[in-house]
Amino acid sequence: MDVHLSADDLRGALENDVRTGLTAPHKWLPPVWFYDDRGSQLFDEITRLPEYYLTRAERKLLEDHAPEIATTAEADTLVELGAGTCDKSRVLLDAMEATGGLRRYVPLDVSDGTLWTAANALADEYPGLLVHAVVGDFHLHIDRVPSEGRRLVAFLGSTIGNLTPEQRRRFLFDLDCMMSHGDRLLLGTDLVKDRDRLLAAYDDSQGVTAAFNRNVLHVLNRELHASFDPDGFLHVALWNHEEKRIEMRLRSLADQVVSIADLSIDVTFATGEDLLTEISSKFTRQGVQDELYAAGFQVDSMWEAAGGDFLLTLARPYC
Repeated sequence: MDVHLSADDLRGALENDVRTGLTAPHKWLPPVWFYDDRGSQLFDEITRLPEYYLTRAERKLLEDHAPEIATTAEADTLVELGAGTCDKSRVLLDAMEATGGLRRYVPLDVSDGTLWTAANALADEYPGLLVHAVVGDFHLHIDRVPSEGRRLVAFLGSTIGNLTPEQRRRFLFDLDCMMSHGDRLLLGTDLVKDRDRLLAAYDDSQGVTAAFNRNVLHVLNRELHASFDPDGFLHVALWNHEEKRIEMRLRSLADQVVSIADLSIDVTFATGEDLLTEISSKFTRQGVQDELYAAGFQVDSMWEAAGGDFLLTLARPYC
């Protein structure tokens, strides 16, 4: 396991994000800070909710088309960006193993503990498979991904939708620079659909997503000795039609001042003021193709879930 992100690095990033985001005219935080142990557990619950179609739709696409993906890519190495527990990886690994060419799995994630557990489990499940884990941030350390072999680079879960258009351009350009001509990219993206169905996926009837959203305030209280009252904020999911994205926000229920002791700052919230905690952009087939082409990729194949729920795209660098 290569470690390019230390505890000190994560602490510095948290402090910078909080200081920058909470002192901005329109307050924001990046969604990466949702995912402490409790946040990861809540998100796992979200993926099993009836309203949250994304995980089921993507997995069904992977199960249906993994053999074709493996045959087309002709890869001996699977690279997964933002791998987490590596659960979906097994569908692709099984298909690649069936071709007889599978040699290596390279998961990249910010959590060394999660990666270590997942890497050992996969090494036990797939005798002879070399698992080369990389602890890092795909924004900063994509160039540290091992270059050996013919690689299938998977970026799943519509995680790319959490990036702004400019961040997506930068990420895809960096990814294109990292990849060789024989490599392939497998990208998972959620599609634009009925507004009410989208909103339900991010504001479920059981309140799990609301607890997940507020959990970031518990993280700041614990890590930075902040004084947030999570019950003083309302979970809000909005559809931004112009930007084609869901926005998750925490809305202050009263005028309040929050102290963040470790940063020696006080943050003022007015009644009804929003803190933006996550964006989740939704795409069209043509939009995905256009963004990939602008970054240097040529689309080989696209597979769309029934009802336009989700899209998998296989692409390659065109030069």
